Amino acid sequence: MLEGSILQQLETAHRRSSRPIRFGVYYKNTLVSLCHALEDHILSDEGKPLVITAFQRGKWYLLEAERYADIARCSREIVIMASSDTGFVEHPTSQLPNVDLVSLEPTDPVAQEWHLIILSPEYTAMVLCQELSEADYYGAGGLPASDLERKFYGLWTFEPELVRETVGLAIAHIQQYNPELAKKLTTHQQAIQSRLFTPEDLSTVVSRVVDYLQTGQENLSIPIAPRQQALDRNLVSNEIQAFLRMAQLIDLADINNPMAAGEVVALSEVMGQLLELPAWQIKRLRLAGLLHRIDPLQQAESVLTPGTSIRYQEQAPSCPLTCPLVPGAQVLRTMPRLRAVAQIITHQTEWWDGTGEPAGLAGDEIPLESRILALVAEFQWRVNQIKSANQSREEIFAQALEECRHQQSTRFDPKLIDALTLLVMGLQQGLDLPVMTTKASNGMWLLDSRWDSHSKSSEEIGSYLK
Repeated sequence: MLEGSILQQLETAHRRSSRPIRFGVYYKNTLVSLCHALEDHILSDEGKPLVITAFQRGKWYLLEAERYADIARCSREIVIMASSDTGFVEHPTSQLPNVDLVSLEPTDPVAQEWHLIILSPEYTAMVLCQELSEADYYGAGGLPASDLERKFYGLWTFEPELVRETVGLAIAHIQQYNPELAKKLTTHQQAIQSRLFTPEDLSTVVSRVVDYLQTGQENLSIPIAPRQQALDRNLVSNEIQAFLRMAQLIDLADINNPMAAGEVVALSEVMGQLLELPAWQIKRLRLAGLLHRIDPLQQAESVLTPGTSIRYQEQAPSCPLTCPLVPGAQVLRTMPRLRAVAQIITHQTEWWDGTGEPAGLAGDEIPLESRILALVAEFQWRVNQIKSANQSREEIFAQALEECRHQQSTRFDPKLIDALTLLVMGLQQGLDLPVMTTKASNGMWLLDSRWDSHSKSSEEIGSYLK
């Protein structure tokens, strides 16, 4: 990272913290889709956000200047940082009263960065990246011939504290060029008191991001197949990241159970190992565990084709055709590789005796991963509820297990209760489960070629309790 850049300052501040930042590599085509989605969301945001951007060069701003005139009408202030080019200052958008330009010196490290930082009373979001140099990454092949293949290093996030911190760093950098503007921006920042968000607040913007990334896949026109595949995978990876960030914020918003997703994943993985599930199925179960609480997305619509994004009539491969579509999981079905995960999440509310929802499936008709997810999510929730009582670790696990056992053969698969009993014995004897957070810089490792295989029933897996 370039010394003195905003990205480098943020990384340094968190390098030895309990939550170090995880960065990824993004192609330009991915960043274009991300930024267009977040910029267009401003047009529907009633909170009048503060927007700070870095375009590297004025010529890149000029390509977007007309749309920024529309964005300015919905914002309280927009700051655009870039190395000056002809027309940078003269464009009509630059003359608007709430648009301020900061002409960066060519030697300024921020002139190599691509930023979009949005601070609104309703939500926060940012893309924070720095272009890789030829020596950094491109290797013997040199710089790419296609502009869409340019690579950037950084992150994007909705995390409120991180966004606010970055706004402060950006204002400090602007201070060097325009102290009066920095003072005005500080006043705006202090005036924007972001309320405690609810997951529903982010459902529309997450859906919008996924829509735009998928459109980016459809519009790829790189002629060489391996290069197109690389760009395609970068877009898919960021679609997964959008869902993971949604799940992360749902956990952060739940002050009573902020580690739910990570702990459910840890429990699910051990259950999968006890049941001797194949690696590809454990991997699928892991992602379902991370995303099992994304129900607020049920209200999200496609912004590209309104009313159609989450109401697909297309089912996951092994999902019964008579199964009603469940709001909340359907947005996952927009990605072919996540349809099986959508199925797992959809059927986690089925009951072993057939009295559950949404399809009234019973016994082994319920996908095995759904049965596992339902049980471990209930167990994790009960452990979390009991923690406040003055009980030992062994007593907490025993009580939570007993409460789950009361629903054996009605709500839960009795054989899975037996497996959970073995797991609890391990926990009582000191077994520590590595808790996986939802903060991932690259989601592709969660996918593999078996992703869309049918969920296997307990009969196909065989006798999974030896």
